Amino acid sequence: MSICSREGGHCTEMAMVCLTDFEEYAKEHLSKATWDYYAAGADECCTRDDNLLAYKRIRLRPRILRDVSVSDTRTTIQGTEISFPVGIAPTAFHCLAWHEGEMATARATEALNTCYITSTYSTCSVEEIVAAAPNGYRWFQLYLYRDRKLSEQIVHRVEALGYKALVLTVDVPYTGKRRNDIRNQFKLPPHLKVKNFDGVFQEAAVTEEYGIPANTLDPSISWKDVYWLQSITRLPIIIKGILTKEDAELAVEHGVQGIIVSNHGGRQLDGGPASIDALSEIVDTVQGRIEVYLDGGIRTGSDVLKSLALGAKCVFIGRPAVWGLAYKGEEGVREVLQILNDEFRLSMALSGCRNVAEINRNLIQFPKF
Repeated sequence: MSICSREGGHCTEMAMVCLTDFEEYAKEHLSKATWDYYAAGADECCTRDDNLLAYKRIRLRPRILRDVSVSDTRTTIQGTEISFPVGIAPTAFHCLAWHEGEMATARATEALNTCYITSTYSTCSVEEIVAAAPNGYRWFQLYLYRDRKLSEQIVHRVEALGYKALVLTVDVPYTGKRRNDIRNQFKLPPHLKVKNFDGVFQEAAVTEEYGIPANTLDPSISWKDVYWLQSITRLPIIIKGILTKEDAELAVEHGVQGIIVSNHGGRQLDGGPASIDALSEIVDTVQGRIEVYLDGGIRTGSDVLKSLALGAKCVFIGRPAVWGLAYKGEEGVREVLQILNDEFRLSMALSGCRNVAEINRNLIQFPKF
């Protein structure tokens, strides 16, 4: 795991030691518009940045002399075993970072036996992704459109392809204001498309928003649409974008199978809580009735440990997967995941945990104000 940099005419090997190394590589090698798109937060980026800072405010209470000579990072989500509790969050336009795009991401997650949440806004189709990694464990991220037939058709497609859950993203009735995307007049380059809707919008207006016609998303989406979705599919429904105990309770009441605590990487409402800061109240409300996951701000194995200690069953990474793609495609994503796996295993051991079941809230030292 290394990159080559030239200093004084000599090529020196620089080890890729942590996720920040991949971030720096991606920033240097991607075009400005592409980097800005991936890095963007809404408005002043306060929530995006707090996703990272919030983990640094949390301290661990390690237990010692616990015989951690053998450790086990395996866990289950929705009844399926994965090798460690880190998956890939739904992130759009992977082909901007690497020519094979989501197919490379799918192969990497298949190789490490973890979960890949495929984005609606993929630059490879769901069929291409399944063909690239036929044995991978996949969920599909779903948006609801004004034309419900569009949503219904893709639900039936992914169900037939063997996707194991739907991740209904509920925090985008409108797209957040990402200033650099506006300044850059960000658009997908002509050779790339939102492949899951290839040909669907040929008669549509020219004005586009992130690869599809503007005003396609439905701002009238409400809890009744959860019932509608349940009426057209047998797949488990995970709601992504919940940040309050009130909405967590409503999710349970509406019969969904999971929650992803998420602020969309800080890309939607600026000024909302960091995902990790919202986690505890949601876990306390749910009381184990459904599984709770988290995305936003995961950069180290210690972050993973803190998330699980506060009640998350699994966490998902977004931007770091794209950095891995930009570095070396499938191999880069595998390296990013492997680093997190290794760091998580080490953090577990140094905290006195031999397996995921031993991780609990007693590991967390809450700040005294």
